[in-house]
Amino acid sequence: MIGLYIGSTQGYSGKNLVTLALGQHFQREGQRIGYMKPIGAVPHKIGNQIGDEDAYFMQQALGLSEDPSLVTPVVITRDFRMRAFLEDCANLLPGIVDSYKKLSADKDLMLVGGSGSFLYSGKYCGVDGVTVSQAMGAKVILVDRYLQEYNYDYLAAAKEALGDDLVGVILNDVPEHFREEAETLITPFLKRRGVDVLGIVPHDPIMFAVRASDLAVGLGGRLVTAAPKTDKLVVNFLIGTMQIENFVTFFKRQKDVAILCGGDRSDLQLVALEGNCSALILTGNLYPNDMILAKAEDKGVPVIVVRDDTFSVAKKMELMLTREKLRDRSRIEHGTKIVQQAVNMALLKKNLGL
Repeated sequence: MIGLYIGSTQGYSGKNLVTLALGQHFQREGQRIGYMKPIGAVPHKIGNQIGDEDAYFMQQALGLSEDPSLVTPVVITRDFRMRAFLEDCANLLPGIVDSYKKLSADKDLMLVGGSGSFLYSGKYCGVDGVTVSQAMGAKVILVDRYLQEYNYDYLAAAKEALGDDLVGVILNDVPEHFREEAETLITPFLKRRGVDVLGIVPHDPIMFAVRASDLAVGLGGRLVTAAPKTDKLVVNFLIGTMQIENFVTFFKRQKDVAILCGGDRSDLQLVALEGNCSALILTGNLYPNDMILAKAEDKGVPVIVVRDDTFSVAKKMELMLTREKLRDRSRIEHGTKIVQQAVNMALLKKNLGL
């Protein structure tokens, strides 16, 4: 049995998507796959037990149904943090390793999902990624998501800590304008330091899209029209605070965009509706007039009224569009296909000894 720990340089880097894509690939090849997430950061009640929401999702997606207390032996609840801060943490590793052995007993490949930052998350109670993966004797893949740049120093530090147990890195969410640099500079740079780049996954806006209905919930707003069309995907947003002529110019360049503006800007709202925006978000708890409501219903555009000001809502939306969890079936299928096409499976299997 081979253990493979999937970690990342920071949170929201795409660990779940990579784990699912690899798991489904090896399942199609006939491998018996197991999964666990030793440290759960998103508590979720499963029956009468507390598990981790991401781990529960992964179990379902991979067709597994193991005991939540084995899949996630350590769940970071508020009570757990309070105890950890007020007194020394108990040694959590024996329980994690015991669960790992039980879940991997009849498996060919055991996938282990990391939490947060591989080097640092969980350090305060002795369950950081390095410590846990080494206690299991697992190999490690790190996912590094492009956010203006890559974490070169972080990857070098991880290689130093893991040695040959680091089987490679996956560069995720790479924009087209950066791909050449990733291929011609970063990949050989890391290779010279003994780190294989297993794949360069391109940026795909669909993977960070949010449904209009989820936007309403996340923003604490109220859907006031077009309920049947709340499955529309929003991949970006445009703040409508400019003159109407400039707004039209910017808006024409956008696709699958939500328009964010004050509830009193009926001129911008009308242009947005005529342009078939994905959603119309009105700030300041101001409701649209009857003409706007009728046009929105006719066009099938969801209208969301929120209490906060435009700046506050824009900050919330920015977070939602970069941290949306992988749950929608169409996005799961789309994303796993992208990862599977991008990752050099032959190199991965060679490095794992499969």
